[in-house]
Order: sequence, then C-alpha cells, then structure tokens
Amino acid sequence: MSGTGKNPAHVAAGLKGVLARDNVSDEAKANAQHRLEEMGVDIGDEISESKHHDHARQKYDDVKNENNVIGGHKANLKNPNTSEESKEHSREYLEEAEIN
Repeated sequence: MSGTGKNPAHVAAGLKGVLARDNVSDEAKANAQHRLEEMGVDIGDEISESKHHDHARQKYDDVKNENNVIGGHKANLKNPNTSEESKEHSREYLEEAEIN
C-alpha cells in the first residue's frame, strides 16, 4: 500500500466496514480480513462493537421515524386541506400512541 497515496487508516476503516456488513459475501469478508492482517491491524472485538453500534443506530432511527410519524399526524390535525376522515385517523393514531 505504500506509495499509493492512500491513507492506511482510511483503508483499514473501509475493510472493517466490509467485515461488519451483513450483505457482503463471505469471500469479500475473507479478503478484507486477509488484507487487514497484512496491514497488521488487529480487529479483535471491534466487529462485535461495530454490530452493537449498528443495533443502537437502528433503534435511534426507529425512534426518529416514529417521532416523524407522530409529527405528521399532529400536522394533519391542523391542516385545513385534509378530510375529516383523515383527521379522525390521525386522532386515533395519536390516542393509541398516548400522545396529546
């Protein structure tokens, strides 16, 4: 890798990303693992930590999305251009979510 102008830390981060992804082939993961070993990078517990971060990120995204849905229903109730049927649906959704 020397002489290529690539930052080794960035290369290693990209290879670690390959290992952490679920939608990457086993062959690609084995190649990434081999390249990291050649670079002298020990990933050890980093993969399980990365998966933990992925799970935490998904939880955050779920909450963020739910907040967007709730905000949309609240906006719908104030929109003079929506039908009463649509507003009723929003009221029901917010009641079930226990949002006032």
